[in-house]
Amino acid sequence: MVHFLIAEVRIGKKKPFGPDGALSAMDKQPVRGPVQATVGGLIGDEQADTRHHGGVDKAVHAYSAFHYAAWAASLPEAASRFRPGGFGENLVVDGATEADLCLGDRWRAGEVLLEVSQGRQPCWKLNVRFGVPDMARRVQASGWTGWYFRVVEPGQIAAGTKSLLEARPHPDWPLTRVTDLLYRNKLDREALTAFASLPCLPEGWRRLAERRLESGRVEDWGARLGASG
Repeated sequence: MVHFLIAEVRIGKKKPFGPDGALSAMDKQPVRGPVQATVGGLIGDEQADTRHHGGVDKAVHAYSAFHYAAWAASLPEAASRFRPGGFGENLVVDGATEADLCLGDRWRAGEVLLEVSQGRQPCWKLNVRFGVPDMARRVQASGWTGWYFRVVEPGQIAAGTKSLLEARPHPDWPLTRVTDLLYRNKLDREALTAFASLPCLPEGWRRLAERRLESGRVEDWGARLGASG
């Protein structure tokens, strides 16, 4: 995999979401023309929960368009909700999935240089978004989580841009392997040690790996995934 297409660029504003009306910017709308990408994200895009969203390591969220048909087939009662933008992504990616990207990859999209920083950790908001009580758990189990980019070199980015692979410093760490370590082989000490040593790893994930190594236990996912998680 040496290139993929950015099919859509999307941004969103904070607004009430879910039964309690908490603010969320998950409903992101497509943008016509170029958008300025900065180290903090796309100009005009917002995050309501800045503790868990946004920032340098989560500047731009991407999701593979390939997964939407599979979700619709597996959950026909919610099929109409599985369309580009459904996962709150900034970039709808055509031609690549989590299996095709590695941690630390650098992708050139026009003026912008993007770096794969981490996969998305799904949360309970997906349960509300799709009207499926255990959607976050399903996303985590599937590995179809989407991923985040850092913006290494800012510039304008637009729908229809082909993104080209410039560097792959960690070919042994595709996002699918990360998902397997985080959610399946959760206490693989050798893999956790190697994972924690990656120079490109966000500090939050490094601490997670180190806690598992120190305690021999896996963190509680209940609050993140929701009551059914």
